[in-house]
Amino acid sequence: MTASQSNLAGLSRFIFRAPSWYASLGFALLIAAIAGVGAFDSGLREGTWRGLFFVGKDAWEGIFFVGIPTVVASVATTGVDRFLGGRLTPNRSSLLALACEIVLVGLLTVAAIVAVFASLDQRFVYDVLVVALASIFALRLLVIMAVSRSSILVASIPASIQTVVSAVLLFIYSGTLSYLEVGGPVLDAYLMPYFARSEQAPDVVSALTPDHFVLLGVMCVIYAMSVYAFLEVIDRPWRNSLGVSVLDFIRGFIGHIAEGSRELEDFFEQLGQEAVVPVTVLAFRDADGDEKARFVLPMIHPGPMGEIGGGNFPERVARRSEGLAFPPHATAGHDFNLVTEREVDTILEAAESAHERIEYSAEASKSVRVDSGEAKLVGQRFGDDALVVSTFAPNFADDVEYSVGLSAATEARTSGLDDVLLVDAHNCNNGLEGPDLGHVTPGSRRSFDMIRGAGAVGRALSDAGTDRLRLGVASDPTEWTPREGIGPLGIRVAVSEVEGQRTAYVLVDGNNMEPGLRDSIVSDLCEAVESTSPDDPEVVSAPSTEDDAEAAGAERVVGDGGSLVDAAEVMTTDTHIVNTVKADNQVGAAIDRDELRSLIRRLVSEAVADCEPVESGMAVEHAEVTVFGNDRTETLASHANVAVSMGGAFAAAIACATILVSVLIFFLA
Repeated sequence: MTASQSNLAGLSRFIFRAPSWYASLGFALLIAAIAGVGAFDSGLREGTWRGLFFVGKDAWEGIFFVGIPTVVASVATTGVDRFLGGRLTPNRSSLLALACEIVLVGLLTVAAIVAVFASLDQRFVYDVLVVALASIFALRLLVIMAVSRSSILVASIPASIQTVVSAVLLFIYSGTLSYLEVGGPVLDAYLMPYFARSEQAPDVVSALTPDHFVLLGVMCVIYAMSVYAFLEVIDRPWRNSLGVSVLDFIRGFIGHIAEGSRELEDFFEQLGQEAVVPVTVLAFRDADGDEKARFVLPMIHPGPMGEIGGGNFPERVARRSEGLAFPPHATAGHDFNLVTEREVDTILEAAESAHERIEYSAEASKSVRVDSGEAKLVGQRFGDDALVVSTFAPNFADDVEYSVGLSAATEARTSGLDDVLLVDAHNCNNGLEGPDLGHVTPGSRRSFDMIRGAGAVGRALSDAGTDRLRLGVASDPTEWTPREGIGPLGIRVAVSEVEGQRTAYVLVDGNNMEPGLRDSIVSDLCEAVESTSPDDPEVVSAPSTEDDAEAAGAERVVGDGGSLVDAAEVMTTDTHIVNTVKADNQVGAAIDRDELRSLIRRLVSEAVADCEPVESGMAVEHAEVTVFGNDRTETLASHANVAVSMGGAFAAAIACATILVSVLIFFLA
């Protein structure tokens, strides 16, 4: 993830789940009642019991004049919008109506305070009321156009409901009709009892005059034009460079975070590009032919967030595997996010095809460890294939680019290996801090460290002897939740044993790790191997004795009586199900690290005890899927960040200009 992508992801902290429609309505009626008591304070001038009566009357009048338009807007907006082809849900409709009611009450409260201290008459308050009603129309129009993607004329119909209902109630109960000559005494006799009911309303309402309603209509037109101009200016860069609308992105992003909808996938599908990705499967089966464990590694990125696209890919893999599934993180960044969850089915089908073609072998090599610059790699040969895990810990790193991973895997195969399952351990990062988030890009020093290291691992494994393989597994879903950084797969451990050497592969269902946590876990399990020549990828540690280690120029992993295994590496799945409402939610940030380390030690002990003779095999299948595409993620993030930073200033400028025009209109009127 780059800095601009992290800025975009960080916007999720401003999004919250939309409350249920009845909760919004209940709160709206409460606010309306309180506003009525404050506006129609007749109860404050009476005795105790009469005061209580009038307070109740004031509260009811507040509910009638403020709450009823909110209720009607909440109930009717969804139906009208859906009838016109929109997508507004009841929860969103009620929340929008509540927000507009708060804006209305807030503006009127400020106007009343100003009128008292500035000695202004009641007309000033009603002038502000006109502005407030026009403002909530503009706000509703903006939201409905963004959510439902309707034209301004179509969106104006559901957007005007709250303003129109308020205006109708005020028109009737202010007695405004009595100012007009409608059509003679007979017609007036039929109209007046129903459309001029000022005697049944508070006295303050009677201050409204016909020109207020004329001004309201004029201002609604002006505000609608301002909304249209704002959206056109913000949307143009997106259409020119990406061919999509920012409104589609906003609608999908809010819909997913607030209500868990799949609308965001529709937007990503418009951006997507076709890609061919390798899907590598490494399977282990016991003496009875039952699958014991399955590593599945497609070269995709399990993002972008939540269950959108491939965000919940690890759990989907686990459901389809017969044995204990291990879906580690591949060498791919956000450009290789799947655009829809449907693409996951294509990946799983490719994995099944690869699994059916596996040829098993009972032979495996000891594991080797290579340090190449900042890159540290652990590799182990299974038959003629190899599993290689790469990390840059204790230095910070995030995703490894697709092309870097392909190059590294190819380099590992140059010494005679058939297939290589190359894992990005994704196990040490400092979150979203700083301009460089550790993205391993083509041409960087880290990319060459990784490629050279993979080549050294491949040569060492090709020359290594093999013996019978034993494997044990263990897992615990844990009690931690995605909000705490741990996905539904919890923690899974596989321990291989060849010629007495044990290697532990620990997989945590999370998105990267807090700095230092990986090193602590590895130290708990064994003495970490450190090359004496870190810049020399030819130095490989895989000797069987301490004397041999010195001869090879490396320090051997040696158990000290308390070591559970001889070598270990910790991986995360990079699941983005933990990133629904929080962009930075790494393993170890929200949970007790000592508890995590203790649990991993227990699981490794169980896996060691579970070791038994197994056969292993690997196969690769290629799948054609739709992903975000080269540089699309960066372009999307950049545009979104610009829209946020400049959109606020532009919106403020539009609002100021509109208010100045409104003031001018009031003076002229």
